[in-house]
Amino acid sequence: MKKFFVMYMAKSEDFQKVMAQMGSLTPEQQKEMNDEWGTWMKGAGVVDEGSPLGKTKRVTESSVEDAKNEIGGYSIIEAESHDEAAKKMQSNPHFKMIPGGWIDVMEIMPM
Repeated sequence: MKKFFVMYMAKSEDFQKVMAQMGSLTPEQQKEMNDEWGTWMKGAGVVDEGSPLGKTKRVTESSVEDAKNEIGGYSIIEAESHDEAAKKMQSNPHFKMIPGGWIDVMEIMPM
């Protein structure tokens, strides 16, 4: 099986909105969301569930600066092919959490 790096993508303001809403969820709503993600992970070949990501620093040889990007989190999954990995993402709860969001899937190449 090949491994694939999955990036959960959306506009920065959409991620901020979702993160703000997360703090106001009831325990029942949190459990429902966690259960939905857990069920999806079991069927998707997830080997590292990953996590949300924080702020970005862009580093060059001569500077370190604050930067913005559209990456909100990551996971690592296994699949037989890149197409299979991408198809597994179509049922991902990310789309329910952030309508208009998208997911990028990249093969992790062996060294």
